Amino acid sequence: MANSTMVTYFLLMSFGEDWKLRLLLSMLFLMMYLATLLGNLIIITVTTIDQNLHTPMYFFLRNLSILDMCYISLTVPNACVNSLTGNRVISVAGCATQIFLVIYCAYVEILFLTIMARDRYVAICQPLHYPVIVNHKFCVQTTLASILSGLIYAAVHTGNTLRLSFCQSNMVPQFFCDIPSLLRLSCSDTFSNKLLLLLSVLVVGGSCFVFMALSYIRIFSTVFKLPTREQGKAFSTCTPHILVVTVFLSSISCVYLRPSVASETLQDIILSIFYTVIPPFSNPIIYSLRNKQVKESVKKVILRQLHLRK
Repeated sequence: MANSTMVTYFLLMSFGEDWKLRLLLSMLFLMMYLATLLGNLIIITVTTIDQNLHTPMYFFLRNLSILDMCYISLTVPNACVNSLTGNRVISVAGCATQIFLVIYCAYVEILFLTIMARDRYVAICQPLHYPVIVNHKFCVQTTLASILSGLIYAAVHTGNTLRLSFCQSNMVPQFFCDIPSLLRLSCSDTFSNKLLLLLSVLVVGGSCFVFMALSYIRIFSTVFKLPTREQGKAFSTCTPHILVVTVFLSSISCVYLRPSVASETLQDIILSIFYTVIPPFSNPIIYSLRNKQVKESVKKVILRQLHLRK
């Protein structure tokens, strides 16, 4: 931080002033957190053990599940502890770390969702070329590219935020540290920060959205030419993906692109929940646990474990 910085720590928002409300919301988020860990852990275990699920589609789902477990662990446990104990203090270094990791996970998440859209496009529109296009090399390279580019993206935004001076209030109007909240607290000129944030969200989020939109336009044009039974199968794999992407992109765009002067704390918190908590919680449900093949694999793994214990 710069020498002119007066703030040495920040105070995060709790889940409310009333103890009973804080307890209720903390328990609710804690249950969502544990359910998220369990659901994603089941997907990781099943897609690793079952040889029938060693395909590109489930390779990406496994990566997404690992990412989602990390993503939700960055915000929810700390927010619950802070609300229950009343200790809302977070150091500047801790705040910087949280900003870096949240941005990193959000960036990699949207890239993973984009890659999965590409996977569905090739599987439905070019099924004969699927083994050649979406091969092991493609899976590894796209995953590594997402992970490594995310480090650069997160580092640039975190560093650009930490060069600011914070000499006003240290009350972060959010249950975790994020860039829009800190920009409101800074007493420095934040124009370049807001411009970089705007451009990066538009370029990364916009390009991913356009790519996925074009992919699904082509997918649906192909699906409508298929028999009715095949249409239902195709829609069942594509609709959940569209739902996740829509919720994730719309909520994160509202938080990062909205002018800070028109921002409301409660609205920001609700929108932040939609891009930090809801996607990791819902992904196991709408992506895989509704999937017949995954459910059958779960049953096989459970039966195998029961047989081994006998």
